[in-house]
Amino acid sequence: MSASFDTTLPKTIYAIQHLAFEDLGYLEDVFYALGFRVRYFEAGVEDLSPALNYDGLTILLGGPIGVYETEDYPFLVNEIILLKQRLIDKKPTIGICLGAQIIAHALGAKVYAGAQKEIGWSTLQLADVPNQPLSALNNTPVLHWHGDTFDLPQDAQLLASSELYPHQAFQYGHNVFGFQFHLEVAGDYLEKWLIGHTCELRHAKINIPQLRADNQKYAHSLEQQGTQVMMQLMKML
Repeated sequence: MSASFDTTLPKTIYAIQHLAFEDLGYLEDVFYALGFRVRYFEAGVEDLSPALNYDGLTILLGGPIGVYETEDYPFLVNEIILLKQRLIDKKPTIGICLGAQIIAHALGAKVYAGAQKEIGWSTLQLADVPNQPLSALNNTPVLHWHGDTFDLPQDAQLLASSELYPHQAFQYGHNVFGFQFHLEVAGDYLEKWLIGHTCELRHAKINIPQLRADNQKYAHSLEQQGTQVMMQLMKML
């Protein structure tokens, strides 16, 4: 991977965390290799306005809360307000899991609890669209880990579905992307998720040893193919 990358984006990428151990994963190394720096903001702790007013790329990461839980987590209200303006201003934005749900909500789509939790590794069904940015993930298992889902925002382009949920990825305009699945997960970091989300996993009756084994089987391929996806996205932003 070349350290030089032809882009007009500012050389720092801002990432909003909604949970300490859900970070950019292997994508952080991809960004460093491309000559970018990374700056994290902790939702609910830090002021998010610098990240959401930023002209460069801002990535909204995952977390175990719901977009609609604003009474319990009031910081979401301001995050959504700032994001709505960011989208109006057409600033480059990527959302992953909860981040994708927040983008969908900010665009006026309904976000709600799904019929069942989708936790585990499986392939995506890629939409037949021109210049499909996820083409490198064709037949590549990705990690799904969510209970909520969303309707496709108006004027958004559907990019991918799964067997359980039709809206796994979308594009809005040329520089806003939402991914319900976890493009970013690093294979050697998943154990943190298995520990941190133990209550959710046991409540959903997920086979933890199997999830760990699938991670060992598929994570390396996701990192390879996901790197190609991110490099393609960076050219589009």
